[in-house]
Amino acid sequence: MTLLVRKALAPGWRVPLFLSLMKRTLTAGMAAGVLASALLPATAFAAAADDAFPRQSIKLVLPFPPGSGTDGTARVMGNEIAAAIGQPVVIENKAGANGFLAAEAVAKADPDGYTLLFTSNTHIANKYLFKKLPYDPIQDFKSVSLLKEAPLVVVVGANSSFKTLADLTQKVKAEPGRVSFASGNSSSRVAAELYSQSIGSPMLYVPYKGNPAAITDLLGGRVDVMFSDTTSVMSSIKSGRLRALAVTSQTRLNGLKEVPTTVELGLPQVILGSWLAVLAPARTPDALVAKLNAIFLAALHTDSVLKNFVANDSEPKGSTPAELDRFMNAEATKWSDIITKAGIQPE
Repeated sequence: MTLLVRKALAPGWRVPLFLSLMKRTLTAGMAAGVLASALLPATAFAAAADDAFPRQSIKLVLPFPPGSGTDGTARVMGNEIAAAIGQPVVIENKAGANGFLAAEAVAKADPDGYTLLFTSNTHIANKYLFKKLPYDPIQDFKSVSLLKEAPLVVVVGANSSFKTLADLTQKVKAEPGRVSFASGNSSSRVAAELYSQSIGSPMLYVPYKGNPAAITDLLGGRVDVMFSDTTSVMSSIKSGRLRALAVTSQTRLNGLKEVPTTVELGLPQVILGSWLAVLAPARTPDALVAKLNAIFLAALHTDSVLKNFVANDSEPKGSTPAELDRFMNAEATKWSDIITKAGIQPE
């Protein structure tokens, strides 16, 4: 295990210290998992007691389509993990149904550490956007690690008449319900609705199965605007195919220094970001979660993953499972408040 993780660490890391910390984490996790494992199926108990984990491929299930920014991040991270553990990492895209398909598949998967959810804040937002879910976003999952955070970007096509956020606001106010916004996930929709509520005039909601399809129509001029995570649109902004009007944060992005924030533009209430995290089925033993946490933290600090994050102006995070638990609970409260403020009624 030591040799495998050592391969995944980026140059400059203090390897002995990291491995010492990982060893203590794994030992504590194994002790905590003894009692819980008594209630698990025999196959999961065997996996929890198996020091050779992982013995087979690990599957990352994504509620995003192939070609999306998050899909790209998952593949870069998956390559690093595969090299470190000596087993394949399979990316399974289950887009559509607002992320229900992917989340439900993982919630019902064997808690053996081999099927994980690679998800975003949409996972939490759905709890308040829909009256009934086929799973509980908190109770049916176990935290592995937070991966990264980033603000959203308000973007339009390069040929759009909207040169600034003020231009967009003026048009939305002049023609309520006429300006359309594309949405490939829940966080994108909530941000747009929060903006509409803040300026006192509605836009037309146009849902998509995922961000790639939404961005295609935005580039083609079939929809007017989109509130997107940086990972999905940064390359199109840099190439000049999309124009960024604002970022939904308090400070400007390093890669988009010329783009003002919503706070600067007089909309301090329109602050919203995106994040990525890894979750396991709820009954996954703590011993396995500790091992998975160490694997993802090591991959998180490899050169290729950090390069991917920097290219998309995302901030690498990393966390313990307990820290992600607290983060998810805080996010649940935050998204409940934001969705209420945006005036969105659960479907």
